[in-house]
Amino acid sequence: MSLPPGFLDELRSRLSLTQVVGRKVMWDMRKSNQGKGDMWAPCPFHHEKSASFHVDDRKGFYYCFGCQAKGDALTFVQQTENVGFMEAVEILAREAGMTMPARDPRAQEKQDHRSQLAEVMEQAVRFFRLNLSAGGGGAARDYLARRGLSAQALERWEIGFAPDGWQGLWDHLRGKGVGEELITGAGLAKPSTKGGKPYDTFRNRIMFPIRDARGRCIAFGGRAMDPKDNAKYLNSPETLLFDKGRSLFNHGPARTAAGQGQPLIVAEGYMDVIALAEAGFGAAVAPLGTAVTEHQLQMIWRIADEPIVALDGDTAGLRAALRVVDLALPLLEAGKSVRFAIMPEGKDPDDLIRAEGPAAMQSVLDQARPMVQLLWQRETEGRVFDSPERKAALDKALREKIKLIRDPSIRAHYGQEIKDLRWQLFRPQRGTKQPWQPRGGRGAAPAAATAGTRASLLASSGEAAQIRLREAVILAAAIATPAVIVRFEHALERLDCHDPDLAMLRDLALRIGIDDPEGLRERIDQTLGPEALENLYALRHVQVIPCMRRPGDVDLAEMTLAEELAKIQALRGYDAEIEEAREDIAEDADESLTWRVAQAAEEKQRAARSQNEDKALFDVADNGARIKRDEREAFDAIMAGIDFRRKRR
Repeated sequence: MSLPPGFLDELRSRLSLTQVVGRKVMWDMRKSNQGKGDMWAPCPFHHEKSASFHVDDRKGFYYCFGCQAKGDALTFVQQTENVGFMEAVEILAREAGMTMPARDPRAQEKQDHRSQLAEVMEQAVRFFRLNLSAGGGGAARDYLARRGLSAQALERWEIGFAPDGWQGLWDHLRGKGVGEELITGAGLAKPSTKGGKPYDTFRNRIMFPIRDARGRCIAFGGRAMDPKDNAKYLNSPETLLFDKGRSLFNHGPARTAAGQGQPLIVAEGYMDVIALAEAGFGAAVAPLGTAVTEHQLQMIWRIADEPIVALDGDTAGLRAALRVVDLALPLLEAGKSVRFAIMPEGKDPDDLIRAEGPAAMQSVLDQARPMVQLLWQRETEGRVFDSPERKAALDKALREKIKLIRDPSIRAHYGQEIKDLRWQLFRPQRGTKQPWQPRGGRGAAPAAATAGTRASLLASSGEAAQIRLREAVILAAAIATPAVIVRFEHALERLDCHDPDLAMLRDLALRIGIDDPEGLRERIDQTLGPEALENLYALRHVQVIPCMRRPGDVDLAEMTLAEELAKIQALRGYDAEIEEAREDIAEDADESLTWRVAQAAEEKQRAARSQNEDKALFDVADNGARIKRDEREAFDAIMAGIDFRRKRR
């Protein structure tokens, strides 16, 4: 139905949004200003205690600063009452005392024709139900009994049987005076290609009526009794009543159950929906023989913000789930998503409930996975990423999928989640501990860093201790000036960090510092506690580096990281050459071996010279302060002269 121009504007002008919303919320009068129509309340769309839901009565709009729900009076009624647009208009029109506009003659004619088709469909429902009870429906009744359907369930779902004849339904309806154009228009019969009478669309099939959200029978789904039939399931053709891509099986009852708090479950077929509903999962729907369409997904989201797609635990079921992922990515909005409950191998919801009961089904639903995990599984399952090229291909594929998300906030969150999953996939291969997970998230957070970092570093000796000290300097400089982390990302990844406290700081710096450099310090404090950085910055060899006195100086921090990384590389290279030389000497020593060891020794000496140059420029006073050596020597000379003159006196 189309509304005349100005009707909605008049409707909105007669309504007070505060009154419409006020039926569902408790206003926070301390924060609200009723005289100005500026009202605040806890949001009715998500659980909260604070008043973040704002209604601007003068402008006629609401907005939640928590979940970002927004709209006008019509949107509010649609979302809170689980109704469509025209139903919301009718509700508010009655409240405003407005009469719904009369339909134009042509629209009325079409509506009358739809009503006639709907009545023909109801006659077909009764015909099929009678045939299920008759003698010819014995095999169908036995099959339904084996599937666990009681007589009450057959009655509740109005299941019937189409007899195995060419004109059984046709002759029945014609005998009732139904016109031929209505029978064919309802999709119940097809014209003969041989010049004979039209023949029934459904023959020798168990019949499931498909009703729209208003309860009208708009189509049928038929399950073949003959195992040799080409089509196991057959739906009505599209008609004036039935658009397969815009309809859902069990739409109306599922909407009601979801409005009462039950989770919305999207199953694959009629029997799955029936089994779920009979087991207590009343908010269950199914697409009609095809993959979920965009229109169906929008319909599903109007029923529930986060439906659970429950698909068969086989390859075909997983492929269907991934098609939903591809469909949903561009349509995601804040608060609108999809979760996936993957059935055990070889079972669908009907099989699982009949074999193990509703509790087993509930367990599967409780383990429903977010969409991002299925996206990750598709790109990684069964594949090996043992080269930079393969890793780059994975990154490219995932980036292309994430680009499909139109909402920038959701796109950013998907990017971070993918980065976390990538970290978990690749990080353990390098022999380090499992990746950090934030407190309150999945898994246990690592224990906070302790004063052991300082003690272990200062108590160590030898080249291993030098490397640890330099790793501490590198991490301190990077955290103090996180803008340098992007440039040194790969070098930081290669740090061994055998000290567990330093390893955790390295992981956090890489995970957070690239995307959120400004929030790095705060996130480290939240995750590891403030003592982690306090202990790091308290180390004397960290205190004396210039970039710690000038945090944020990118050039100075880059120089520090480049020099310290070069020194670590030289130390490690020397140790590696010596170890390899020991093995080679046992076999056969030659001049090339001597040259390699000499080159490694030279690199080590350069690193040592660089370290000595540092000491020639600066000294550390007794109080830990860093002072120039030439200034200290000049001061010592002055003090020595003063002492000499005193002695002469």
